[in-house]
Amino acid sequence: MDSKRLLLLTTEFPPQPGGIGNHAYHLAKHLTAHSFKVTVVADQRSLDSAIEHEFDMAQSFKVVRVKRYGFIWFTYLKRGVLALRLLKKNETVLLSGKFSIWMGGFLSLFSSKKRVAVIHGSEVAMTHRLAKHLTKSCLRCCHTVIAVSGYTHSLVADWGLKNTLIIPNGFSIAVPDRIAAKPINPIQLITVGNVTQRKGQHNVIKALPLILKTYPETTYHIVGIPTEKERLLHLAKELGVADSILFHGKVSEKQKIKLLKQSTLFVMLSQGTPQGDVEGFGIAILEANALGIPAVGAMGCGIEDAIFENSSGKLVPFDDEEIILQAISEILQDYEGYTKRALKWSQQFTWPIIIKTYIEVLAK
Repeated sequence: MDSKRLLLLTTEFPPQPGGIGNHAYHLAKHLTAHSFKVTVVADQRSLDSAIEHEFDMAQSFKVVRVKRYGFIWFTYLKRGVLALRLLKKNETVLLSGKFSIWMGGFLSLFSSKKRVAVIHGSEVAMTHRLAKHLTKSCLRCCHTVIAVSGYTHSLVADWGLKNTLIIPNGFSIAVPDRIAAKPINPIQLITVGNVTQRKGQHNVIKALPLILKTYPETTYHIVGIPTEKERLLHLAKELGVADSILFHGKVSEKQKIKLLKQSTLFVMLSQGTPQGDVEGFGIAILEANALGIPAVGAMGCGIEDAIFENSSGKLVPFDDEEIILQAISEILQDYEGYTKRALKWSQQFTWPIIIKTYIEVLAK
């Protein structure tokens, strides 16, 4: 059988949003471009399957969707039966996301074919003891475990896994040939990502009163699904900074790029949740860097791998407003230098480069 036949089981997949899905999509796309025969198994996450069907039919690889049932165990059963059937036609199974990793453990009971898991962060940082134990057991059944950052790798350092390595996330946006110079005042801050505690938009809002004292005309742009918009609006009004914030909601890729190009600094003050939802990497930071936009990001999570300290941006405690302001000021004092270094830093994370390491791992 063709050794390049690969089954990709993923918890998320476009056109629905999600970082795991975006990562899985680019894996499938770029592996296919390198002559792999990829079959993707993902859930149907929309009520209207027509949108996903249209997306799937446009791809150069095969996508099989599993309908979600109200009784989740029916969904699990269908996933398992489908994965077992498809595994017979493939030599390697690539697992991405918590439920996919669990499926890998299930498949190990029936097949010795190569299993490679990708861990992003939250699936191994969860606090639910039974779920965490199940994840650990299933990862131990994998031949290789790929962590998307040093931070994520540290979360499983004592799990006794067979073979682990770090391959950072890649990004794929249209990078301009030349970055146009722009004025740094008034300052335009931006965060791109689902509006949740993990993404840390609330931490930027908490720092805004102090930032506005030094830079009074600062505007903060919040781009992404407005999951917790009302909570943030309430916080902004309490702090008296609501007039300095713009919620853009979910936008098209074209509009996202436009908003990034207009921005001065990308800010992501991510914060883990009590449930173990953590920032595994921070790909949106590199997208901003590729457009010449430096970043300020939180310490203590995967963002530490996405920012080259004092070069592409600054790392700060997510809740220290004085240090956040100081980081912004230091970048602005050498804005042209940070812009050039951010652009250079981002280029090692493009998918054509990242995929080469995946191919090396899959070829072993």
